[in-house]
Amino acid sequence: MAASALLGVPTAPASAAACPDVEVIFARGTTEAPGVGGIGQSFVDDVRSRVSPKSVGVYAVQYPASTDFPTGVIGIGDASAHIQNTAANCPNTRIVLGGYSQGAAVMGFVTADAIPAGSPPGAPSPMPASVADHVAAVALFGKPSPKFMAAVEEPTVTIGPLYADKTTDLCVPGDPVCSDGGSVANHGRYVPTGLVDQAATFVAARV
Repeated sequence: MAASALLGVPTAPASAAACPDVEVIFARGTTEAPGVGGIGQSFVDDVRSRVSPKSVGVYAVQYPASTDFPTGVIGIGDASAHIQNTAANCPNTRIVLGGYSQGAAVMGFVTADAIPAGSPPGAPSPMPASVADHVAAVALFGKPSPKFMAAVEEPTVTIGPLYADKTTDLCVPGDPVCSDGGSVANHGRYVPTGLVDQAATFVAARV
């Protein structure tokens, strides 16, 4: 999940008329089907309900989301390219970044202001500082802990300073991915515990 040179294909420029008021860019968790995933969809639905009548666009980060964790780098590149494209072509759109599990690590790395130590040669440069002005909020669910990242031999996920104050980093107590807990079932309990709802409220106050 560390950064790499794989940036994917940049998205096509958006026309001003097509620019939504808010765009949620979300990276799904490991083994979830392509799209934003279950927790991602609940988050999008909750955000829409809170910011209506504002329009909300959605972009699902494209990456394998497999147990081959280094391939998370594909998501870092895809998300970075799409965020920068949106900021350039839809300057009035308020961007919301989100991710669950491995996707939370992907989006955390996207915010970094430096290439993490331990990244492979050719790691991509961080996004320009000016892009942060277009990002209203970041919502991370079950972001892998330093212990988890060390176990998969990847750098610790650190939120960049330009994004830290606009980030909500949520972990269900006992979730072994983001804490020292041992309940695997808790890793999937972000909706019933109300943390997805909490994140949507956080986002709505910022867009």
